[in-house]
Amino acid sequence: MVDLTKNYFELFELPVSCQVDQQQLSSQYRALQRAVHPDRFAGDGERQQRLSVQYASHVNEAFNTLKQPLKRAIYLLKIAGRDVDMERNTIMDPQFLMEQMALREALSDIRSHANPEQELERLVDRVDHDLDTYLKQFEGFWEAGEELDLDQAETVVRKMQFMVKLAAELEQLESELLDG
Repeated sequence: MVDLTKNYFELFELPVSCQVDQQQLSSQYRALQRAVHPDRFAGDGERQQRLSVQYASHVNEAFNTLKQPLKRAIYLLKIAGRDVDMERNTIMDPQFLMEQMALREALSDIRSHANPEQELERLVDRVDHDLDTYLKQFEGFWEAGEELDLDQAETVVRKMQFMVKLAAELEQLESELLDG
């Protein structure tokens, strides 16, 4: 069965790293899913079936965390004893906040733009570029591993959280524009 005391990287037999071999992750995920799938324990006792559901849920959560760069970065910080709590720590670089306000304004103006699809694409490209940049910054700070670097890594993760939320809103707007 699944050892719930292992961290997600250990569970999937991956090195603790910012970069994850997506093929190995997917392969290990399928193997773990087969091993813990509740259908395999349909004839067993109720306790074993409940454990199987718990194990399957744990495997799914671990997979989704390691698959997505932002969730993986937050998890890496958690392993290092850091808690990236946006509710608790709202201090943010004023320049970044100004950029966020400008991006939010651009998002709200897309519908009234002469060519909304083109403007949307431009904004999506900008957000994707910024996310890539933040991910590289995080990797550098994480790999350095010093206390001050981990502080910087936390700050970068908070910025990534803003950008991921904006990317989701852009995706929603794109869907609305295509439907409407």
